[in-house]
Amino acid sequence: MNMQKILDALLEEGLRDGCYPGAAAACGCRDQVFAISCVGKISENGPDVNAATRYDMASLSKVLGPTMLALRALEEGKLTLWDRLERFFPNCPEDKKAITIKQLMTHTAGFAPAFWLSEEAATPEEALDALLAHPLATPVGAEVHYSCMGYITLGKVLETVYAQPLDVLARERVFEPLGMLNTCYCPTGDNIAATEVDKETGIAWQGIVHDENARFLRGVSANAGVFSDIHDMIRFAQMLAGEGKAYLSGATLSKAIQCHAQSADARRGLGFHLAGTPENYMGDLVPECAFGHTGFTGTSLMVDPTTGLFVILLSNRVHPTRENANLFRFRRRMHNVLYAAGVKCIKVG
Repeated sequence: MNMQKILDALLEEGLRDGCYPGAAAACGCRDQVFAISCVGKISENGPDVNAATRYDMASLSKVLGPTMLALRALEEGKLTLWDRLERFFPNCPEDKKAITIKQLMTHTAGFAPAFWLSEEAATPEEALDALLAHPLATPVGAEVHYSCMGYITLGKVLETVYAQPLDVLARERVFEPLGMLNTCYCPTGDNIAATEVDKETGIAWQGIVHDENARFLRGVSANAGVFSDIHDMIRFAQMLAGEGKAYLSGATLSKAIQCHAQSADARRGLGFHLAGTPENYMGDLVPECAFGHTGFTGTSLMVDPTTGLFVILLSNRVHPTRENANLFRFRRRMHNVLYAAGVKCIKVG
């Protein structure tokens, strides 16, 4: 199977269909990379996308930074999944004292999906107080509701445990050990894909995080804020596809990708989104044990632990507007094609 031609054709199709102004993608199996492809522009009138173009990872940041930090903290004895918020925050209000680390990582803590921190905190330093003061949307542990606010709270726990800012923790404990040297919060440079055009200024966000709460937190948040390129994301995917390699123990990764919570439209591991639900972004052919995450800006990662196959898509589908929903069906189709071809490629190899 000529995986390079398949991936090139798919990305060109997505470009023609208006799914994004530009994209980078890769597919492979464990240590082997089958194909890398780049198409389009970093903005409507910008330069061409290349393999060093960094994308706003949006919610894919959740697994790149805080999820990895939390899993390592379990291995180091800094955390347990059953630790409660009251252990870390002495002034924790009564309704949130019993929330566990596991509930934060599985989106069952009861936090609202999102609210604007800028409306409830005067400064980023007051964000934790605002998070703890805001009423829960559902009873603790009762339902699965994807929540950026729960993950921002997890980030505050990690900063408390390690007594360092989240961006420093992610750089020193995740990105540098994995050789992801082009991955960071608050990037600098010109080769960064633009996201949405700011309605107030008429200028697209470029190198500034798209997510409103992460932007209020000066670009460093556990729900969003990481920027990365296709080569660094390949390193990350290969680590996951290789059962954690030297970064996580196999037992830790195995625990993280089990289904710990489920609803009609979501299956949750520890930080990871799992396949096996209708209209799942990973497509129709991957097994239920496949795992990964998406980002609102148009990024995604899928790993199948049974075969070691992985697919990465980095795009800026929100440029110039978030109203562009063309990516969603295309991404499912892309995963179907690449997964089927990848399985055949493994058998042929």
